[in-house]
Amino acid sequence: MVENDQVTKTISLENYGIKNAKVHYQLTSEQLHAEAIQKGMGKETNNGTLAINTGKFTGRSPQDRFLVKDDYTADKVWWGDINKPVSPENFDRLQNNIVEYLSGKELYARDGYVCADPKYKMNVRTITEYPWSNMFVYNMFLRPDTSELENFEEEWLVLCAPGYECPDPEAYGIRQGNFSILNFTKKVALVGGSAYTGEMKKGIFSALNMILPTDKNVLPMHCSANVGEDGDTAIFFGLSGTGKTTLSADPKRKLIGDDEHGWTAENTIFNFEGGCYAKVIDLTEEKEPDIFRAIKPGAILENVIFKDNGEVDYMDSTITQNTRVSYPIYHIDNIQQPSYAGNPKNIFFLTADAFGVLPPVSKLTPGQAAYHFISGYTAKVAGTEAGITEPVPSFSACFGAPFMPLHPTKYADMLSKKMTEAGVNVWLINTGWTGGPYGVGSRMKLKYTRAMITAAMNGDLDNVSYRNHSIFKVAIPNTCPNVPDEVLSPRGTWNNDEGYYEMADKLAKFFQENFKQFEEFASDEIMEGAPIVR
Repeated sequence: MVENDQVTKTISLENYGIKNAKVHYQLTSEQLHAEAIQKGMGKETNNGTLAINTGKFTGRSPQDRFLVKDDYTADKVWWGDINKPVSPENFDRLQNNIVEYLSGKELYARDGYVCADPKYKMNVRTITEYPWSNMFVYNMFLRPDTSELENFEEEWLVLCAPGYECPDPEAYGIRQGNFSILNFTKKVALVGGSAYTGEMKKGIFSALNMILPTDKNVLPMHCSANVGEDGDTAIFFGLSGTGKTTLSADPKRKLIGDDEHGWTAENTIFNFEGGCYAKVIDLTEEKEPDIFRAIKPGAILENVIFKDNGEVDYMDSTITQNTRVSYPIYHIDNIQQPSYAGNPKNIFFLTADAFGVLPPVSKLTPGQAAYHFISGYTAKVAGTEAGITEPVPSFSACFGAPFMPLHPTKYADMLSKKMTEAGVNVWLINTGWTGGPYGVGSRMKLKYTRAMITAAMNGDLDNVSYRNHSIFKVAIPNTCPNVPDEVLSPRGTWNNDEGYYEMADKLAKFFQENFKQFEEFASDEIMEGAPIVR
């Protein structure tokens, strides 16, 4: 692993059409940090971490994400609101505009790769307008050693030009001046008009979500993963706020990665990336010790607010709720090196059910697993967004819909097949509410959730008795070590059977309504995983 080796090699960008540029190649993170400070593009926190402001865009702009529709993608991509098409001709025009815009400027070029398993390694060259954008790529992509750079040939090229805005979006087939576009035939990703660094990360990982299942028979997963002392791997799916990062950080297990992984035909799980990109709103050392301690020189904080003494106020969301930090994975102590492992044994679907309906732990059949995977359910609670006064269901197919070019059932079918072949157990874990919905009940205690996950991984739930939920049909264990029996029954915690079943019916209807968009592509086994509406 290279952390900050000095590289003396130089490169030209003329072959991309970028002329007369002053090119900084493969600068260390310290050098890029210094460049950002010297150019007035960032400032330092009281512990020396670089903090930057991403400007107009403090998050991804999903409505401005496009895929080039051509012979490779036309019949593969699930076109619609998430995967919007743009023509090859308009892509070429935009690429030419960006190349012309970057010409004559001071630029930052970086060679890296994605996919930690050597068999699936994909080289990526990134050319950025800003030094801190390049530092983000250093943090987030995997870092080649000096010998690997000598004859480096990129498979994909990323051009990141936050300062370029398309002057006539309609004429180019896009929505507004900013855009993020993938061209699978040319293997080029364009980011224009937005300085939000996540556009680069999610662009390349969206490309992998197309390439790996289509060409490599690898299931891409928006999940975290860790591995135990015996080599057993656990996978954690979950949308924001469900506890994915917290629960995959286990002192007795090594972290493989916290966001993007592949599951190979050889039954290995590998990390796509070389770093972590975590939310820091309301961050404390007590709640998220690994993230908190990883924020040190080499990390990049985005859109945070400072106190007078230079200390970051993580509670302040003045700029955005989506305050973030990126850091290389070696800022975490207990990591798996290299970032891949075999023997997947347990998959956990995490949901923060604010309706208080789903059991805190339940075991899924392959059909139920596929159904819940496609659904990708969690819930928003009152106060998280303007106008939300009661729980609102939130569904994101495959727990990562904005980044999945193929139809969700393609990924679900792969998951079911791999589950069966590997003999993997799949568990639905409700980290949300018990004893009633949000506002009435209480959040499930973290110590109980950890105990349930530990019991599942240890095999303690293999030989206990189960009962099936009458509406969601999932199998609920009657006992679990270190968890009171009464906690395991969501209905029992309510002390109001009528109210519980009314709410359960309500949630089941939300599931069924959401799934209508997938039904015509779903197998009978998957449809058997649907809840019953009484």
